[in-house]
Amino acid sequence: MSKKLPRKALISISSFNGAIYPDGHKTGLFFTEALHPFEVFTEAGFEVDLASETGTYGLDDISLTDPFLSGSDKAAFDNPKHPFNVKLKSQLKKASDVKKEEYGLFFASAGHAALYDYPSAKGLQASAADVWNRGGVVGTVCHGPAILPGVIDSKTGRSIIEGKTVTGFTIEGELIFRILDKLRADKVVPVVEAVTAVGAYYSSSMSAFDDYSITSGRVVTGTNPQSARSAGERAVRVFSTL
Repeated sequence: MSKKLPRKALISISSFNGAIYPDGHKTGLFFTEALHPFEVFTEAGFEVDLASETGTYGLDDISLTDPFLSGSDKAAFDNPKHPFNVKLKSQLKKASDVKKEEYGLFFASAGHAALYDYPSAKGLQASAADVWNRGGVVGTVCHGPAILPGVIDSKTGRSIIEGKTVTGFTIEGELIFRILDKLRADKVVPVVEAVTAVGAYYSSSMSAFDDYSITSGRVVTGTNPQSARSAGERAVRVFSTL
C-alpha cells in the first residue's frame, strides 16, 4: 500500500449526452464502465468520488440494455440507495471544484460520449495530471483513453502515454455499432487514432468485446465495457506497489 498517496480514487464521467446512434439513441455515461471500477475500488478500501467536467451527466441508452446491463448490474441500477447511484445522482462533482491533491488514483469511465468531451475537458485532465505527477495511477476504459493525450507529464511536457502501450475501444467495435461514419462527420477522433497521435502504442483485443486490459507503468487501460472491472483491478494492483 502506498504511504504517500491518498487511498482515494476519482472516477471521471462524461458530460456529453447527445443522440449519435443510427436509431436516434443518445450516448452518455456507459453505466457499468463507472459502476464496475467504483465497486472494485470501494471493495479495496478506497474512498471514491465521481466528477464530470460540467458537474452534469446523462446515461448512454445502449448501456442500459441487455446484454450490457443484467444480473447484479441491473439490480444496482434499479436500487436508488446503491452507493454508486447516490454518488452519481446527488454527489457528482464539477471538475473545477475537485480538490486534486486528495486523490491517488484517477480512472476515466466512458461511453462514446467521452470522445466528444474528454479531449477538451481541461478540469478532468488537470485532475488526472495532478495524480500522475504526484506518482499516482491513471486508468481508463473503452473510450476513456480520449482523455489521455491531454494529460501532461510535468517533467516531459508531453502526454503521459507517450511511449506507453495502451488499449481502448476498437475500430471494429465502432463498425459493429455502425457509428464510425457519424464520428467522422462530427470530427470526433476514435481512440486508436487519438492515442497513437501522441506517441502511444495501441494494443487491440482479439475481439471487440473480449475482456482485455493492460498495464504500462502507472497507466492502466481497458478495451470495452467487459474490461471495466479488470482495468479497475489492475489499477488497484499498481497502486499497491507504489
